[in-house]
Amino acid sequence: MMYWYGSGMSGWGYVLMTISMVLFWGLVITTAVVLGRRFLREDQPVGGGPSTPEDVLAMRLARGEIDEDEYERRMATLRARKIPGPH
Repeated sequence: MMYWYGSGMSGWGYVLMTISMVLFWGLVITTAVVLGRRFLREDQPVGGGPSTPEDVLAMRLARGEIDEDEYERRMATLRARKIPGPH
């Protein structure tokens, strides 16, 4: 009868297994954090594109940070300073 010592895996096998496990879990955790930050952000518009100053004012009004008078005053200021873009 032959008896084998251990599982037959050398020291390098354990090192490779440990490194691959650390890399795998690091990738899983990094992916979860990146996706969580991307989908749980409340200050970005639904489309994901850059928001306009008018959108920012509308969101602040909806959250109750500014009242209607301040909203109208700031919108009038934005409209007065509107710079025409390239056509």
